[in-house]
Amino acid sequence: MGIPEVPENLKPPGDEELVMSVRATGFQIYICQAGADGKPAWNLKMPLAELFDEKGVAIGSHYGGPTWKLQDGSEITGKMAARTDAPEKGAIPWLLVSVASNAGKGALASVNWIQRINTQGGLPPASCSEAEIGKEDKSSYSADYYFYAPRA
Repeated sequence: MGIPEVPENLKPPGDEELVMSVRATGFQIYICQAGADGKPAWNLKMPLAELFDEKGVAIGSHYGGPTWKLQDGSEITGKMAARTDAPEKGAIPWLLVSVASNAGKGALASVNWIQRINTQGGLPPASCSEAEIGKEDKSSYSADYYFYAPRA
């Protein structure tokens, strides 16, 4: 498990070490809503994905919050700290996420930072209309999540 090559703004600060990586497959769920300007637009409601270890075994889930929860009982929620456009056309951005809360005693207990990279798909439809306000849309996506904790 090597540290991935990412743009400078997506590198975790400080003396953090990579402690885990997972593959996520699932959906980005969007809702058509009136924006601040009154025009309808797709807004992210939540992700809904399964998390898989390096052998392809399901080990947890990723859902609204955003939250990552493993079967070992550990759970974290995060807040976006930085983003950059994905190199792959039609893919959701790559992110650096700071952990806002940790729960449980498993693998995620000491995690402070998460990277979302190698994204595929997940973008909302191009536009929504007045008639679609309140409608949800599921967009299939996959991504790699890298978890960082303070160096022991």
